[in-house]
Amino acid sequence: MLHSRLSTTLLLAATCLLLRADFSRAQQTTPSSTERVITCDDAFNVQRLSCENGAISVQTALYGRADSTTCSEGRPPQQLTNTQCSLQGTLDIMRKRCNGKSVCETNTNTFRASDPCYGIYKYLETTYTCLPAIFSVACEESLANLQCSGRQVISVYSAYYGRRDSATCSYQRPASQVENVDCCNPTSKVAESCNGKHSCTIKASNSVFGDPCGGTYKYLEVAYTCKNPGNYSDRSGMQHHSRFFLLVTSLHRERQVFPLNTINSRCVCFTAINSTQLKPDLLNTMLCSRLCTTLLLAAMCLLMRAGLSRATVVDPSSKVKVITCDDDVQRLSCAPKGVISVQNAVYGRADKATCSKGKSPQQLANTKCSLQVTVDMGKRCNGKRVCDINPNIFHASDPCHGIYKYLETTYTCLPAVVSVTCEDSPATLQCDAKEVISVYSAHYGRRDSTTCSSQRPASQLRNVNCLNPTSKVAEKCNGKHSCTIKASNSVFGDPCVGTYKYLEVAYTCKKRGN
Repeated sequence: MLHSRLSTTLLLAATCLLLRADFSRAQQTTPSSTERVITCDDAFNVQRLSCENGAISVQTALYGRADSTTCSEGRPPQQLTNTQCSLQGTLDIMRKRCNGKSVCETNTNTFRASDPCYGIYKYLETTYTCLPAIFSVACEESLANLQCSGRQVISVYSAYYGRRDSATCSYQRPASQVENVDCCNPTSKVAESCNGKHSCTIKASNSVFGDPCGGTYKYLEVAYTCKNPGNYSDRSGMQHHSRFFLLVTSLHRERQVFPLNTINSRCVCFTAINSTQLKPDLLNTMLCSRLCTTLLLAAMCLLMRAGLSRATVVDPSSKVKVITCDDDVQRLSCAPKGVISVQNAVYGRADKATCSKGKSPQQLANTKCSLQVTVDMGKRCNGKRVCDINPNIFHASDPCHGIYKYLETTYTCLPAVVSVTCEDSPATLQCDAKEVISVYSAHYGRRDSTTCSSQRPASQLRNVNCLNPTSKVAEKCNGKHSCTIKASNSVFGDPCVGTYKYLEVAYTCKKRGN
């Protein structure tokens, strides 16, 4: 009744307001903002670029020195004098290594062979954005299936065949087949085969891509997006959708409210609008004046619903509960702009209904079976954007033998900046001019085998249960506009001798006085 009584004028006005409000919010929360990473040029220093839920797109890269203050601690003045020192080709190298990947690690010694200014202490400074992308990984001799919904078609950002870490596609493989992690070569064959198609299947095999590293078990890693037919990319490979269609597409993917082909068949006028050719106000006016009433009704309901849902997720006071049966992996996620804060976690059984399918009555009989694992879950997940936990880690302390158990975790998402710094590199925390740092959490050690793993032997990466919390980052950095602290054993102690470690910090920027 409400919808039938709304006039077209009101619908137009309401939808425009919602569009503007939602896109203002999107600019703050979507992974389109530019990140900057600075890594000083010490031996074995590794720069890490990361997009939790997207693909890296390198914007600028400098190896050299552009000022006298960056990476200057402990350096004599003569090593800082040349502030117009830069290595040509750094941007091309970084784009070739990192574009299209979700995580990219580069050792600064990659650039030393072509030293642009001898005697000057240099650093690697990279800025990048995170492009929304779908990732597909297919182990060698398996099929990679790329798929888009509705009328959309595939557009490949990047594809690599080989191996760049020891964890991916490693199940039941001998160490000799997964130890070469520097053989992942870019390939254009996936784009040539799949671009412009609704779905595409391609085999991850040497017969298709060649063999970049004999004796190594390889995989195909593809980053791609789904486009509207007829919309093409610019020089950077990023598609310029109509702003409205991009919003409706994202809402469709997140909530599966109604099929996109229904929208396309009723109102297709907006698909031809290129947002790069119009000023925002003019674009909004054209969109609102041309969209049909049916779509306006649907869009307004969607946007209102999406706004409420998003507010519920982003609000750090809201709680998320995840229940995982004992044969599965529990995934906690606050990506892309938040970090996990575990509130409560229990392993056991509190009723007969949860995770009961296919289980015998005797496996469900004890409903007062619980092991409090909040501290352990917090140690593993707090401060991370995404955390995967297999409940079988708690089997050694089984609270009730013979009972089929589950892991129930309650957590909140805190809005935060996440900084990861490899051992013996300086971590730089930075806020805008009128804001100061407030550290949520800091951990030093290692809790996975892929972070800061570039050119490291497997023996230095296998201990993934040694990441210890530390208060030293908060003590040094809280209340400051910017702060640098070295990720080293001399600062944090050595929680696992022989393991190559890293410092992981989650922090936020607050207004002074808050």
